[in-house]
Amino acid sequence: MTFKAPPSTLNVLVAGGAGFVGAHLVRALRSLNHRVMVIDNQLTGDFHALDGISVEIVDGDVTRELDLVGLGQFHVVVHLASPASPKDYTAYPVETWRANSVGTENLLSLCAQTGARFVFASTSEVYGDPLVHPQSEEYRGNVDPTGPRAMYDESKRFGEMLVSQYRELFEVKAAIVRIFNAYGPGMRLNDGRVVPSFVSNALAGHDLVVNGDGTQTRSMTYITDLISALVLIVQDPASDGLMLNIGSTEEITMRNLAELVLGISGSPAGIIEGPARPDEPQQRRPDVSRIYARYRWAATVPFEVGLKRTIEWARTKEAVGA
Repeated sequence: MTFKAPPSTLNVLVAGGAGFVGAHLVRALRSLNHRVMVIDNQLTGDFHALDGISVEIVDGDVTRELDLVGLGQFHVVVHLASPASPKDYTAYPVETWRANSVGTENLLSLCAQTGARFVFASTSEVYGDPLVHPQSEEYRGNVDPTGPRAMYDESKRFGEMLVSQYRELFEVKAAIVRIFNAYGPGMRLNDGRVVPSFVSNALAGHDLVVNGDGTQTRSMTYITDLISALVLIVQDPASDGLMLNIGSTEEITMRNLAELVLGISGSPAGIIEGPARPDEPQQRRPDVSRIYARYRWAATVPFEVGLKRTIEWARTKEAVGA
């Protein structure tokens, strides 16, 4: 993946930079010669994901009392520090809502003190089980504030509120990005999200379990497409006030996704129906007209192509016992 040369070298702090998206972003920023510092507590990330990258690493938790200002002067702070899969945020509910509330405020406070721009990685989950389709940034969502996904959905919505308040009250320059279902090489195969779950089970010859009848849809965004959008925003000095969906507009049902995984992998496994998940969104597809209008950005990797790359990578990981 290649990027347009940056206008100048930036000092970037990536919170959660040892996670799936974070590590890919760090690698992309370093390829452009930006200076990068990563802070991560490795709750769901792993510093080994940054092996071979020239980057400063801080083993720390943004929800704790840290001398963030003492870490140095940054032009941009990117907040990716939150569990992002249902399996993870169910296992770590307190850590999840603290990352998106206390952690967000701590990083915004750093920006208020230093003048750094802030990029908050929100999620398509802020739309909940949407009543409009596709979902544009103006849609306010249909979210259960006390449901089984609330520790993630509602804390991301709370984080967005904090961003808007810090912009208004403390003049922090900040952008919000709502990410739609990122996938690709580098994911933890056991992280519980649908693509690594289906892929790892298919390669092991285990049946794939779809929740309910499998007609619920998602728009899966290949990691290189997501990173290309994030790099544009990080390098944009006029990103203040942006709220942007980032995602593929290619929509697929969970049953069709399972069929594709089995077909591409050649697995002899089958597909079985499990119980429907409470509060699971039934449709998910972004309206990306806003980010296209600003950057001429659109996802370019078809899902079947990205899935083949992911399965090839996972097969190698399985072969080496990773």
